Amino acid sequence: MTSGSDGSPASSAGEPPEDIRAIAKDAYVYGFPMVDNYRVQYSYFVDTDNPEYKGAWNQVHSTARLYTPADTAIQTPNSDTPYSALGADLRAEPLVLGVPAIEAGRYYSLQFVDGYTANFAYVGSRATGNDGGTYLLAGPGWDGPTPQGIDQVIRSDTEFVLVLYRTQLFGPDDLDQVTAIQAGYTAQPLSSFLDQPAPPAAPAIDFPAALTPDEQKVSPAFFDLLDFLLDFAPPLGSEKDLRARLARLPLGPEAGEAAEAGMSDAWAEFGTLKADIDAGRVKAGQLFGTKDDLKGNYLYRMAGAVLGIYGNTVQEAMYPVLASDSDGQPLTGINNYTLTFRPGQLPPVNAFWSVTMYRLPESLLVDNPIDRYLINSPMLPDLARDADGGVTIYLQHSSPGADKEANWLPAPDGPFIAALRLYWPRPEALAGTWQPPKLVKN
Repeated sequence: MTSGSDGSPASSAGEPPEDIRAIAKDAYVYGFPMVDNYRVQYSYFVDTDNPEYKGAWNQVHSTARLYTPADTAIQTPNSDTPYSALGADLRAEPLVLGVPAIEAGRYYSLQFVDGYTANFAYVGSRATGNDGGTYLLAGPGWDGPTPQGIDQVIRSDTEFVLVLYRTQLFGPDDLDQVTAIQAGYTAQPLSSFLDQPAPPAAPAIDFPAALTPDEQKVSPAFFDLLDFLLDFAPPLGSEKDLRARLARLPLGPEAGEAAEAGMSDAWAEFGTLKADIDAGRVKAGQLFGTKDDLKGNYLYRMAGAVLGIYGNTVQEAMYPVLASDSDGQPLTGINNYTLTFRPGQLPPVNAFWSVTMYRLPESLLVDNPIDRYLINSPMLPDLARDADGGVTIYLQHSSPGADKEANWLPAPDGPFIAALRLYWPRPEALAGTWQPPKLVKN
């Protein structure tokens, strides 16, 4: 690969196959989130023929609807909050982002994700409040003064950034209000904000085609794509030795079967971690956050990308994954399950909670006859209550009956998981004194 610890080319000639295999495994674990992130951004901002295409770089693109099974670019998509997306190219100059004032009680957030998939900053109800503001987003090479009128400077370690906006929708009749809020999310170059001449444009990029999820698992072209992406991610001080080691990996046919074996080794290591995640020994919240939160645990970072890329930092949202029943068995639509929240034991949140259904192995939303992909706290007034005042949700493939259908979360006919989301969780959730209930097979 291209660069060593000082950014200069590093030689890979004559590496023994066993070394290539080991380096390839480490490069794959390190680079998978970057390559998968590129897959999403390529579909959103580059590939105009892609059905997921949203528009040009450096513009906010909003969708005033919830995600459905037709949305397949992102694994385990959230269908609680309509999204806006900004693909930021910060090579020429920073961007200035405007956020409107939003009424109290409506959750919103801007999640800033760098090329490594670190959540390096937040703006929103939890982080900055609902009064609105003006924020400067700068790349790693910018060191100018803070202009007047800027509430906060947000700095990225990479030249390209994805900003994901989430705006809470209270129900179908709330779409006009969400659309109006989304129209208030703005982005403009710093030079435009300052009413100054623009700096020279950054060089045009011939973006290589992204790999499909299946190709990412087996194709040695993965490493060529990673090599391309590292050009826009200057080595972090703590990673210079690691990047120098990865630079010893040969590219193209020279990598041979040893590189493919290294990819297989990486997936085997992920499989071991996945078993710990499914068993609850590793929590979803440990897979996402800043680079300091992850403390160099690149396998956790890879797992976050595989299982739910762009997951929030735990203080913003928690994702208890319901992957097995109370007997420890994996979930399948062959069976019927109940999830019961006892009185006073609903998820403790400052914003809202939801339970969302995903089919496996794709981790995508489930097509169903009532077009319901989740049950969330805004739906509580319409849910049937148990005799003791609790709430029972029915997770199954067929209807549980007319008297229970208000609480039915349709499952596929095969394997699935359900994700419990807690937006802006309260201290008892963060501390673990509140625990989600188990799914019970009926």
